[in-house]
Amino acid sequence: MKTSIPFSLLFLLSTAAAIAQTPSSTTPPRPVSQPVGTSGTTTTLPPAPSTPPATTTPSTTAPAPNAPATTTPPAPTTAASRTNANSSDYRLVPGDKLRIEVYKDPQLSQSVQVRPDGKITLPLANDVPAAGRTPNELRDAIVSSLKTYMSNPTVTVMVVETVPPLIYVMGEVNSAGPQPLVGKMDVMQALASAKGFRDFANTKNILIQRGSQVLTFNYNDAVKGKAAPIYLQPGDTVVVK
Repeated sequence: MKTSIPFSLLFLLSTAAAIAQTPSSTTPPRPVSQPVGTSGTTTTLPPAPSTPPATTTPSTTAPAPNAPATTTPPAPTTAASRTNANSSDYRLVPGDKLRIEVYKDPQLSQSVQVRPDGKITLPLANDVPAAGRTPNELRDAIVSSLKTYMSNPTVTVMVVETVPPLIYVMGEVNSAGPQPLVGKMDVMQALASAKGFRDFANTKNILIQRGSQVLTFNYNDAVKGKAAPIYLQPGDTVVVK
């Protein structure tokens, strides 16, 4: 009996030491109680989950390609209006340069210029009046001249270069002299280009000399709309007495 007591005491001491060395289990944290309203009751809320760190998503939108630069073409330059010299109503004047083509006959085909006397010279056809005629009228005149030497000649008249046709205003006007005949010009427009009349001009009897023909024009009646306009032709001379 005396020897069992120390043994039992040793056993108890060793057991207590073993229990003291055993790690205590981790007690989970108590949930946080949060008062709701004013009733005094508490509602247990679960712990908020931790928010994972935000991850940066690489941009998947490709940058828009640069639009190709567009070049606006410059506005076309507007050429000054000219008389179509090869139109059917154009009338030749001295100084015009022409090309006369005779089909299958290079020797008769010529480049000519209308002389101051209004004529051109061609082989076989000799002198042919050209001034005052249209290119088609001159063609017919050349064909008629060549029929004596060849059957059914085919002729083409081309106007290569023109000189501006002129008219002339003289007498009792403020600016007498030659004027370019631009488009369809009448006597009233020619007088306006001559800067009007002088003090003692006879405006009731204005003369228009056209070759051997003489026309009269009454300015006073024209202003009142009682006279028809007279359109000028190349070489006309307006005389104000």
